[in-house]
Amino acid sequence: MQKSGSAKVKTMTTDKTSLTFYGGVNEIGGNKILLRDGDTKIFFDFGMSFTAKKQFYSPPFLSPRTEASLQELGILPKISGIYKFDESPPEVNAVFLSHAHLDHSGYLSFIKREIPVYCGETTQTILKAQSEVRRADLEFNVGDIKFNAFRTGAKIKVDGVEVEPIHVDHSIPGAYGFLIHTSNGTVVYTGDFRDHGGKPEMSREFVEKAHEADPVAVVTEATNMTGATVSNEVDVEAKLDKIAAQIDGIMLAEFGFSDIDRLNTFHRIAKKHNRCLAVSLRQAFMLEALSHDVHLKVPALQDDGLLVFRRSKKRYEKWETQLSERLEGKNKVLDVFDVSKQQCKVILAVSFYDFEELNNIQPTSGSCYVLSASEPFNEEMEIDYDRLINWLSHYGLPQYHVHVSGHMMPLPLKAAVKQIGAKQVFPIHTENAPLFRRFLGDTCEQIQIVEKAKEYIV
Repeated sequence: MQKSGSAKVKTMTTDKTSLTFYGGVNEIGGNKILLRDGDTKIFFDFGMSFTAKKQFYSPPFLSPRTEASLQELGILPKISGIYKFDESPPEVNAVFLSHAHLDHSGYLSFIKREIPVYCGETTQTILKAQSEVRRADLEFNVGDIKFNAFRTGAKIKVDGVEVEPIHVDHSIPGAYGFLIHTSNGTVVYTGDFRDHGGKPEMSREFVEKAHEADPVAVVTEATNMTGATVSNEVDVEAKLDKIAAQIDGIMLAEFGFSDIDRLNTFHRIAKKHNRCLAVSLRQAFMLEALSHDVHLKVPALQDDGLLVFRRSKKRYEKWETQLSERLEGKNKVLDVFDVSKQQCKVILAVSFYDFEELNNIQPTSGSCYVLSASEPFNEEMEIDYDRLINWLSHYGLPQYHVHVSGHMMPLPLKAAVKQIGAKQVFPIHTENAPLFRRFLGDTCEQIQIVEKAKEYIV
């Protein structure tokens, strides 16, 4: 059993166990959940709220410059004793992360460094890699955080609370749900999970263990209450196979930077159709970091079916230059002119911000673009969808959308909540909590439609 080096917190003694939601309320993402048990306070996730942020900002031209402006606009909650810019002593014992997506981890930047941060080993790897390839700014600066890493099977003691992380399947590796054993019973937090991805057995195991814990409450994501689909990663691969079999030119593919399941799928499709998958330097850096995780299956950079695409830039970051130098000797790096000459032999992983490269690639007739992420935006950045269509139209690139969500669909979600069997259910990470309550009305005694910053006794 792990013991925490939790921050010392001075609070009034109380016997109650409560939940307060500072994010993930009437929005998808931005999760910030405070669990209080007696004198112990623990945050579960501390994510960036894309929904709140886009109401006021439009990066890169209008971006937040100070913590005060983020708090003034309600993007960063006003909480004492947690932020590094607040001189008061810590009032929170620990922060636990469910996974590395920025809507769950992004605002760690602001956390006092003496407050312990716990996360899965893979999440630690991803966040550390991101800190190296992304310039530190106000909203993402985690390079100096000392993470306390765990895997399934750990039981972490934070004062009187025991936290048990259990793996779940999501669209990023290293995702976890939590069984939080408090003085008043077990609280379950699902994090983001699904049962139609590459490892559905992990989410099923989590649900079974949550049921065995006889919980008093469950906090669940409820993202896909509208626009639900019946599909899985196997279906995605079959559809991509059909598309790749018919393409005469280049296949441009956009998928999540950290979606390893999807990267593996595209890699297999490329090999099957005698193509190479060309990933960005950023993705190659991430693959190199994740290659040391024996529990993950990721393509090796030395694989014949994997190449690295180096964008045309006037100035390269130090890590880009170093990675390029390591790979160039192995003939692994392509530039825009290399890609242009062998379009029928490449699946090129791109983002919307790579489209200027099409000027030199000049996609041949019979090429196409495959969006394999959430439409019209993915979990890390918003895409101007109208401009995307304009680019594709100009270069004669039809668009296919081939994707499955990283989140549970309504019917399996209802079955999971029913199996877990908690008396209270708190739906978050959703814009449709009232729909959720109506749909799951017969599964438990009470479904709470949560309000931001309101305390709920469990």
